[in-house]
Amino acid sequence: MIRIHAFNAHPKHRIRHREIIPLVRGVLKGEHRTWADMNIVFVADKRMRALNGQYLQHRYTTDVLSFQLTEPQSKTLEGEVYVNLDQARRQARLYNVTLQCEVARLIVHGILHVVGYDDKTKRQKDRMTRMENQYLLRMNYIQEGVGRENG
Repeated sequence: MIRIHAFNAHPKHRIRHREIIPLVRGVLKGEHRTWADMNIVFVADKRMRALNGQYLQHRYTTDVLSFQLTEPQSKTLEGEVYVNLDQARRQARLYNVTLQCEVARLIVHGILHVVGYDDKTKRQKDRMTRMENQYLLRMNYIQEGVGRENG
């Protein structure tokens, strides 16, 4: 069973839950996860900066943070993905995509981290970007031939 919870913790902007639930479910199923409990939390710069400082000791904001709450070999995958809607808006303008598309990319990126993928090296980052593009294409967020070369 896959359980998905979405929380709008941004003071001004809201994301419709019905838009992200199929996306999260699609990525988890694509990664062969049939038992999962995922929280997707939408936050603003201030909260993201605090989380980034508290957990990674970084004194700046970021676009997405992921936390795997269970061991990778556990039957049920539990995780949390925090998406910074302020940064998503800036990146949507930068990459010339819709806010919906950029938020979807950040959600996919975060879930891939929870599943166990990493992006510390260029090779790992390129692999994750290709995977993001594949999921976004499959779920009609982007068209064939459109997507980031690097994330």
